[in-house]
Amino acid sequence: MKKMSTGKMILIVVAVLAVVVGMSLFGAYNGLATLRETVDTQQSTIQTQLQRRSDLIPNLTSTVKSLTTHEQSVIDSVTEARAQLAGARGMEELAAANDNLTSALSRLMVVVENYPDIQSTPAYTSLMDELAGTENRIAAARIDYNEAVQRYNQKVITFPNKLIAGLFGFEKAEYFTAPESAQNVPDVGSLLG
Repeated sequence: MKKMSTGKMILIVVAVLAVVVGMSLFGAYNGLATLRETVDTQQSTIQTQLQRRSDLIPNLTSTVKSLTTHEQSVIDSVTEARAQLAGARGMEELAAANDNLTSALSRLMVVVENYPDIQSTPAYTSLMDELAGTENRIAAARIDYNEAVQRYNQKVITFPNKLIAGLFGFEKAEYFTAPESAQNVPDVGSLLG
């Protein structure tokens, strides 16, 4: 049997190492890309549910408006908050706009409590059931999104993925967090001004 020269042996070892490094690079890149896509999908799910809630609001406000006469400022605040949500860009703005809309809807619910006739109408009851279901879907979507962000961010910041992430422009994703104002319990009396 013929002995292999040292030069050929080194060349084979270098080639095998290059293949292993290349496969690792491709695997890490594909893993990061897959996790980033999961984050984007979960963000889209949140936006879909927020849009669903936003679509319910005109029906809700018109139902309340048709049965009340002195609550225009509360209805206007809901309408403005809905518009702010529609124009939000990025998770931070989306979270803040969501907080504003939730606050405006809370004020609207306080107003409705003063009008038992509204609470007993089938249209209002149906809208509130849909809104409650949508709120639950939003909460679940936020949890799923933040879990996807956590998995992705862990990959982005750990070695050796951090090198690959930097090389290919993968950056940490933003969590969907409630603004600081959501940490405070609102004073219902002041909401009604």
